[in-house]
Amino acid sequence: MESIKRVVIVTGGGMGVGKEIAKAFADNQDCVVICGRHREPLQQTAAEIETFPGQILPLVCNVADAGAVENFVEQVVGRFHRIDVLVNNAGVYGPIGLAFENDSQEWLETLEVNLFGVFLMTKYVVPQMIEQGGGVILNLSGGGATSPKPRYSAYAASKAGVVRFTEVLAQELSEYRIRVNSIAPGFIATRFHQKTLEAGEKAGSDLAKVREKLKEGGDDPRLSGELAVFLASEEAEKITGRLISSVWDDWRSLKAGTLSSDLYTLRRIDNAFFQEVPKR
Repeated sequence: MESIKRVVIVTGGGMGVGKEIAKAFADNQDCVVICGRHREPLQQTAAEIETFPGQILPLVCNVADAGAVENFVEQVVGRFHRIDVLVNNAGVYGPIGLAFENDSQEWLETLEVNLFGVFLMTKYVVPQMIEQGGGVILNLSGGGATSPKPRYSAYAASKAGVVRFTEVLAQELSEYRIRVNSIAPGFIATRFHQKTLEAGEKAGSDLAKVREKLKEGGDDPRLSGELAVFLASEEAEKITGRLISSVWDDWRSLKAGTLSSDLYTLRRIDNAFFQEVPKR
């Protein structure tokens, strides 16, 4: 354990962006605990990371189940005695189609995983971070968080909620030396987009966009891993309560000073490059 820098939790760490973020922290010599609802992808990711400088521990956990989350956090603390970084990445796409035609239970379940799951994991991790004197929480944003995403209403609403929750937490937890930020990963070619292809006409104009972006290969998920490691580092010690794109934003230049404007928040920004829009 002498070579381990920090203990990092990555929810939904068995695949997609979560997997790349877990790899980035493990490559940084951190101890990474990945969780998800299904054991097989967690074990596959753990096997890939075994050769990295850090350590990897896969644990099954449904982030929308309060009892499961509490037990999961107790396991992590019981084994490592601290939690330095929490990455809330677990998420589902939810129903696709016009909102009034969506299945109400599926719509609710989307918010339970994407938003309530972030709340639950935060609720049980924060007391440990306060006790040890600080920590970092990183929440994954997504399409619809900064602009409307028609026919994906549950997903968009949940991700917008995650970003606002991030901003609220950043203010609530600042006195405890806990920094909270959101990461927008861009278009990552994952199993999520298979749902769009399967939805066909229900996805509306998004269907053609997804097909084209999948042909191009999408954005590089490793950028989100690099951004996550940066935001958890001392270089980013003055950055909190912000939504930062791993693809569009020059986040490496954010090392100096505090951010005092509305840049990188949900206020007065455009939907492409997260730039300020002049006040009228």
